[in-house]
Amino acid sequence: MSREVEIVLADLTLAAHRDALIQLMQLYTRDPMGGGQELSDYARVNLPHELAKRSSAHVIIALFDGEPVGLAICFDGFSTFACKPLLNIHDLVVDPIHRGQGISKKLLEKAEQIAIELGCCKLTLEVLEGNNTAMAAYRSFGFKSYELDPKMGRALFLEKKLGGVD
Repeated sequence: MSREVEIVLADLTLAAHRDALIQLMQLYTRDPMGGGQELSDYARVNLPHELAKRSSAHVIIALFDGEPVGLAICFDGFSTFACKPLLNIHDLVVDPIHRGQGISKKLLEKAEQIAIELGCCKLTLEVLEGNNTAMAAYRSFGFKSYELDPKMGRALFLEKKLGGVD
């Protein structure tokens, strides 16, 4: 067996990839940086199918000796200012047992490769301001805070939940 991390673009028609997606998302949602709660029953049942229906979704899985240890879920977006596509990294998680081994970098590299293939002008992501470890990893990969004019400050990420979704 190889002792290297393999990065694959998930095929959600495969049970192993669907299972890996749910396993890693549960790890993420249980973590304080993911809200510290279980993935909902609805999401556990429907997430692979709902992602598979979206051509704009890109699910990247990191495997170590065939076992899922990392995940990035990305979505196509569009920059109106650049008039070009962008790729948003919506979720990124690495199993705590495997953190510090460069797996997030490999997931980010795969996301960047996808973005380049799509002709994207940039990668975007969101991160909690208290997640210093992730922030350091993202900065070392070249991410920085978004601002148009330093006098106006950095952009903030806001949300408004709809339909009774927590």
